[in-house]
Amino acid sequence: MSIRHGLLALLEDGPRYGSRLRTEFEARTGAAWPLNISQVYSTLGRLARDGMVVQAGVDEAGRVLYALTEAGRGELLAWYARPVERASPPRDELAIKLVLAVGAPGVDEREVVAAQRRHVSKALHAYVRQRAEVLARSPGRPEEMARLLVLERLICHAEAEARWLDHCEARLLRLHRPDGADAED
Repeated sequence: MSIRHGLLALLEDGPRYGSRLRTEFEARTGAAWPLNISQVYSTLGRLARDGMVVQAGVDEAGRVLYALTEAGRGELLAWYARPVERASPPRDELAIKLVLAVGAPGVDEREVVAAQRRHVSKALHAYVRQRAEVLARSPGRPEEMARLLVLERLICHAEAEARWLDHCEARLLRLHRPDGADAED
């Protein structure tokens, strides 16, 4: 996730102070990717250092406002135009856990899969319920549409994880035949 570009995108609408940026980011993403305030301010510091934002005075409460520069706007537009690189996907804890569980003493890999399936099923039901709530409000504002897109992304990921777990279970059944003899294929 690019906090840097997320903050630049929010500043496109005008100057903001750090905690407002955090609140707006979480509102847009439905808090799917929570930020802590130190992440926001350290990112703003780096953006200022790199000439992407400038301090634009203070508001009536004395909070420092940050504004997008032309360099920041150019970086934001370039980010929108670039595809997200998939060459080196992030580490996936579930995949790591499962591959290390295969053959580990005292670990039933199939139970690892079953526990994850229960978890992903619960999450999927929650996402679908939240999506229905958003759709019932007839999303017309950009924040509502953004929330809907995030929920649909989470639904697709949960569905894909469930399919992968089905695949893993089938593979593990081939590894551990019902007659107790381990497969060698």
